Amino acid sequence: MNSDLNQTSALYVVGLDAGGTRTRAVLAPLRDGGPEGEGVGGPGNALTVPGAQLTEHLAEALAHAVPEALRSRVVAVAGGFAGASRTAPDEPGRVKAHAALTVALSRLGIDAASVEIHSDIEAAFASAPGHPADGLALVAGTGAVAARITARACTTTAGGDGWLLGDDGGGFWIGREAVRVALRMADGRGGPTALAASVGRALGVPEDVLPGEAPRPYAEGPRASYAEGPRTSHHERSWTRARREAYRMHVLPAVMAEPPVHLARLAPLVTEAARDKDVIAAGILDAAADHLTTTLRALEPRSGERIVATGGLLGPDGPLNARLTARLHPLGLTLDRVADGCRGAVALARLGYEG
Repeated sequence: MNSDLNQTSALYVVGLDAGGTRTRAVLAPLRDGGPEGEGVGGPGNALTVPGAQLTEHLAEALAHAVPEALRSRVVAVAGGFAGASRTAPDEPGRVKAHAALTVALSRLGIDAASVEIHSDIEAAFASAPGHPADGLALVAGTGAVAARITARACTTTAGGDGWLLGDDGGGFWIGREAVRVALRMADGRGGPTALAASVGRALGVPEDVLPGEAPRPYAEGPRASYAEGPRTSHHERSWTRARREAYRMHVLPAVMAEPPVHLARLAPLVTEAARDKDVIAAGILDAAADHLTTTLRALEPRSGERIVATGGLLGPDGPLNARLTARLHPLGLTLDRVADGCRGAVALARLGYEG
């Protein structure tokens, strides 16, 4: 009996959190206990990352998380993938994720008895204390999606339609809005914002083309929408038409040269500008919180119902944390935040092996 216990204690599971920005892998004991190994790889969205790259990113994360000497002891693997769903066995994202994960595991010599694919939102929900089986989940990172979870499976989804069709309120959406308001300031459709300079610098626009430091008279007068901005200031008029045109000529090709989802890296610039009292930046964050509230309301939440939230935008210091909390409070809703889906993926791997 003691030998059986010792053998069991030497077995491991791996949980994966594969999102739009990165892939994290965690090694943990089969029965109980915290992480004993962690690894990070590139983006893991099962729909948007090409299959070969997805395999490489998974293998990279797994190789760092699981020491070679322990790979034969991994008995179960569960991955929470952005772009994957358990709605049907042949769902495209699920099939692609399973194929890539199978190849990555084989390459590393990991022959797990159980390999399960879940959506990233299912893994995030399972990460909450007690590993709940039912409730609502909200992910707001690069993308944005909410879901109703029943018996640990996603049964209803709102949002999460990807950068081209949706993900309103997510990091990509915020980053794209930052570029849009900068371009509006440049061509005269919008008012002054510090984002024109900060976005320009992030995209490599020459300093002599950028506007100067934006003024801060934003608290004066009625508040305008972030798309419209405050009325034209002397600062804006000093940015000559020739420099504005040159600005646009640099920004547009810089944006088009990269994968669209890379605009998410500009989201922190909006947070920084809003912190410095830029009304247009603050308006973008307010609109993002409105979008997330609308997404949650589409699932018809009940007052007091548990909402597990994750993603960089909703962390303790996340830019949408206070804004979303204020909007949900009148609905009788509060957020139960988790860092990511790794802990939940580990729990799902353990359940998959036992089941």
